[in-house]
Amino acid sequence: MAIDHFSHEGFDLAFLDLPPAGAGSGEPVLMIHGFASSHFVNWVSPGWFKTLTEAGYRAIAFDHRGHGGSTKSYNEADYTPSRMASDAVALLDHLGIERAHVMGYSMGARVSAFMALEAPDRVATLVFGGLGIGMVDGVGDWDPIAAALLAEDPAAITQPRARMFRAFADQTRSDKKALAACISTSRELVTDNDIRRIMQPTLVAVGTKDDIAGSPEELARLMPHGESFDIEGRDHMLAVGDKTFKKRVLEFYAEHPL
Repeated sequence: MAIDHFSHEGFDLAFLDLPPAGAGSGEPVLMIHGFASSHFVNWVSPGWFKTLTEAGYRAIAFDHRGHGGSTKSYNEADYTPSRMASDAVALLDHLGIERAHVMGYSMGARVSAFMALEAPDRVATLVFGGLGIGMVDGVGDWDPIAAALLAEDPAAITQPRARMFRAFADQTRSDKKALAACISTSRELVTDNDIRRIMQPTLVAVGTKDDIAGSPEELARLMPHGESFDIEGRDHMLAVGDKTFKKRVLEFYAEHPL
């Protein structure tokens, strides 16, 4: 899998673009990863590229600014969902793709919503994974996570969610200073009124043991063409690679072709 790069707003952004493995429409699916993750951790390792290309789709994913193989910044202003959504649109421009299915997980779902609001003609369908009504109401106090990312001694971190994300950042060998800048501005909420303006068919999928995302049903009900899916028995970290989630997404794309 050869990683390519493109430039936008002074950032060098890494991405992966794989054609369908066999017969199929070749419809593009742009995948947008979550906080402290990368295209590899969120989409390659859990089997999404394999699932999509074998089903006849063109699979595309990139590393957010501050993440993975992309340029890092320690400026909080660089990490608003709107700025990160503009990277996704710039990638479609770079690849000459007019419209794509867009699937985001966790922070990537929030970025996908901003993309749909700011560049609606580029987004054919949406999948919001790992983020339900928390997109509108908030997902709790994340300030301890920023502190945990910068802590010299991870053993001193006591808050469970902060400890989990610090361990994840260490596991993925992330730039923790860049992530601390990202988390402060990337949590911008989407208003009720804006959610209601998203006209694309949208699947909201959340693990039933996810204590971060909030209700998928509540978010889907706000949307003109929203539907929800429970990823049974999965928490925030494990839901992304679930087989039933993949099956439902493929069904959703078959129901809503480009």
